[in-house]
Amino acid sequence: MEKHLNLTLKIWRQKNAKAKGNFEAYKMTGISTDMSFLEMFDVLNERLVNDNIDPIAFDHDCREGICGACSMVINGRPHGPKNAITTCQLHMRSFNDGDTITVEPWRASPFPIIKDLVVDRSSFDRIMAAGGFVSTNTGSAQDANCTLISKEAADESLAAAACIGCGACVAACKNASAMLFVSAKVSQFALLPQGQPERKKRVLEMVAQMDTEGFGACTNTGACSAECPKEISLTHIARMNRDYLMAELC
Repeated sequence: MEKHLNLTLKIWRQKNAKAKGNFEAYKMTGISTDMSFLEMFDVLNERLVNDNIDPIAFDHDCREGICGACSMVINGRPHGPKNAITTCQLHMRSFNDGDTITVEPWRASPFPIIKDLVVDRSSFDRIMAAGGFVSTNTGSAQDANCTLISKEAADESLAAAACIGCGACVAACKNASAMLFVSAKVSQFALLPQGQPERKKRVLEMVAQMDTEGFGACTNTGACSAECPKEISLTHIARMNRDYLMAELC
């Protein structure tokens, strides 16, 4: 049987990057436990529009846990109280009738707030542009078995490539470090033969861009991996640190 909840939402409202923000409370009644968290926001915004109130701005796209756009800190946890999911995969059955739910944006200076719950994550794009690619000759594709890759390396590379760049690692880190994101993007190439020609240059330039963007240092608390919706491993940070050291020495 479908159940319904009555909730209080405390949501961060901020007109633009320069405006002073604050939490505003909204009473929600009759919310189906089968709704996703973002569907509940759709209902709230429809009610706000009907009352001639500016709807709450929030990021979303695929709503399938793929794009990494949905970025909310819910009751103090990036993407909410469940592990290994994005906000769009969180359902209202994870909450109880009468709950007060606090929702705010990612908190990090390299992710400036655009409006309400929407932040500018173009800093991640600039880090990727600095070295998150491989250079290769075009032409006919080689046979699949021409480049031998061990299953272990292939599996680990794919696990690193699963990073969707949502920024939860930054939001979870007390230092606003982007090391988990950057190391995942470095590792996905460093583990494969195609990434070897530019391996040293890549890690130096991506780390330099990360520092330029103003992300903090890693102190190995593990909060980033714990809150990552794709469960990216801390071992990628260790690999990137080794690659960076070798690149600096050579």
